[in-house]
Amino acid sequence: MYDISRILRHSGLTAIGLALAATSLPASASAAEAQPVAVIASVSASGAIAERPTRDDNRRQRVQERGDRQQARQERRAARQDNRQNARQEQRQADRRVERRENRQENRAEPYRQEWREARREARRDARQDARQEARRDARQEARQDARREARQEAWRDARQEARRDARQEARRDYRQEARRDARQEARRDYRREVRRDYRQAERREARRDYRRWNRGWRNDRRYDWQRYRNQNRRVYNIGRYYAPYRNYSYRRLNIGFTLGSLFFGNRYWINDPWSYRLPQVYGPYKWVRYYDDVLLVNTYTGEVVDVIYDFFW
Repeated sequence: MYDISRILRHSGLTAIGLALAATSLPASASAAEAQPVAVIASVSASGAIAERPTRDDNRRQRVQERGDRQQARQERRAARQDNRQNARQEQRQADRRVERRENRQENRAEPYRQEWREARREARRDARQDARQEARRDARQEARQDARREARQEAWRDARQEARRDARQEARRDYRQEARRDARQEARRDYRREVRRDYRQAERREARRDYRRWNRGWRNDRRYDWQRYRNQNRRVYNIGRYYAPYRNYSYRRLNIGFTLGSLFFGNRYWINDPWSYRLPQVYGPYKWVRYYDDVLLVNTYTGEVVDVIYDFFW
């Protein structure tokens, strides 16, 4: 064997190589003693001699390391299997304990469970009965509501029909009344037209006979009953205030034969529609003229008062 101290003294690189070789030696001391160590002498740069392990040593070392790793792996696998078996056994024991506990609880709760089943069965039976009763009650209530709805709809239908019937009757009645009113108005219109025509014809005949002679006998004709007509139509004869043609002129009672000034029988005082007051129609130069509340028949050519009615207007 070489003296390692002497070798280390000559080269540091050789010491490092020996240290690496020492770490790769087998872990078992008996194996290291049984196997001889073969070294190869090498000359370093400084001329010192160093020892190196051979290829066979490296191969044996690798084989030994592989065997150690496989043995460690097998030990770990065996430990895992043992752990799994222990865990399964503990789980089975826990399951058995839980099952025994559940069986004890079930055996202890079996009478109560039977009562609970009976109570639940009874509750379901009561619930079904209540549901049937509620369904019957709802059906009866729905039927009553349908009957009331049908009755209301029938009442509304009858009311609408009655309203339509009344509306048709009212429309027919209004139509008949309107027709009668129109017929009466048309009849009155025709009557007035006929009366006016007769009146004009009579006045024309009278005027053709002698317009210079005024016939005062018209008061005996019932058509010219102005007093009776005024009693029934008082508003017609209320025509407002009379304004004299002169400012300081006051009322004087005039008689037939009096001669008026032309301003008193101007067209502003004429009565253009004598028939509206039930006065006879005038002809020729004659005009009905208002004089305060009196009515005068004046010859517009001469201004002579031919006829007079006192207190004619209100």
